[in-house]
Amino acid sequence: MSLDYIINIENLKKSFGSTVILKDINLQLKKGETVVTLGKSGTGKSVTLKCIVGLISPDSGTLRILGKNIPELNYEQLLYIRKKIGFVFQSGALYDSMSVRENLMFPLIRNTDMNKNEIESKVEEVLNDVGLLDAINKMPSELSGGMKKRIGVARTIIMNPEIMLWDEPTTGLDPETTRDISHLIVRMQRKYNVTSIVVTHDMICAKIVANRIVVLKEGKYTESGTYDELEKSTDNFVRSFFEDVNNNEKEKLSNYERK
Repeated sequence: MSLDYIINIENLKKSFGSTVILKDINLQLKKGETVVTLGKSGTGKSVTLKCIVGLISPDSGTLRILGKNIPELNYEQLLYIRKKIGFVFQSGALYDSMSVRENLMFPLIRNTDMNKNEIESKVEEVLNDVGLLDAINKMPSELSGGMKKRIGVARTIIMNPEIMLWDEPTTGLDPETTRDISHLIVRMQRKYNVTSIVVTHDMICAKIVANRIVVLKEGKYTESGTYDELEKSTDNFVRSFFEDVNNNEKEKLSNYERK
């Protein structure tokens, strides 16, 4: 079945007690599109991601993912949808007691009927995708922060998700590694044609990966456009994100536009 939108969120609301987090969220993504969400800390960016995968139940609204309204699904139906969604955590979320190979084999053993040779081949393929095939036998404690991020990406894409959710993928990384991870996001989008939402404060990352940027303010998306369009915004809140990028970084950013 052909879907107009892979992700279609309408009038989504969520409160925790008397604190209103999401007032009226509306967001639509087509297949293969990457949307970056900008917003201050604690304003609901990650809450939206958790609603998409059913970790948090919204108070009201429609949250249609791959044609299914998430709040209406039973547990088995939700598990089926979750298998089509990849969630990349800030830390990489690797199992410390498992090698890189074992970390990547684990979801395939648990969720597929692939044989050992097929699993080994798939593990090597995704590690090659993220440029870390030589780290296949390392333990997480032997990996740098950037390497852990890459392995976390590899473990996510190994299940061939249709949707990727990236929660602050470049947090704590130096500028060069930030660019590397950002270009990796673009390569994964192009190779697998996934639909992605990237939550970030990092304007280098936003510049590189976004087809479109949305700005979350006071529980609503108040602005939407390309990086270049929003950079010209006269809204003080929107401009605050771009003013955090110093002049030297702006020069460097121009060299990292999506080709």
